[in-house]
Amino acid sequence: MLGIDDGPEVLNPKHWRTPKGYANGMAAEGRVVVTGGIVGWDESETFADGFVAQARQIFENIRAILAEGGAEPRHLVRLTWYVVDIDEYLVNLRELGRAYRDVFGAHYPAMALVQVVRLVEKAARLEVEATAIVPSKR
Repeated sequence: MLGIDDGPEVLNPKHWRTPKGYANGMAAEGRVVVTGGIVGWDESETFADGFVAQARQIFENIRAILAEGGAEPRHLVRLTWYVVDIDEYLVNLRELGRAYRDVFGAHYPAMALVQVVRLVEKAARLEVEATAIVPSKR
């Protein structure tokens, strides 16, 4: 059983390698906070320039939405990424990881990455959905 101040529990089968930059699974108890597909624009709907800049803005946007729901990045249990170019993602992994850690810290929830033909917002290079679970107050 998880305590009030505990974050989600990372689930990794005993003989599996520990993944780098994500978790295979997460378990948590509490109130669920979810986002829609978040893109890399600011409050005036101006897109950041480039893949990593958009990703950083997405992380900031997700953090702001989580805060509205009483959650923090440490409560994230899942991120689903939609990218228009998987190679653009792969080429930028190092900078992307740095931007991720700057905003979310070293907390890596379960993640999925999907390449799509395009996103609703034509200027968007990626879109991310987030799920967090805020521990219940006992």
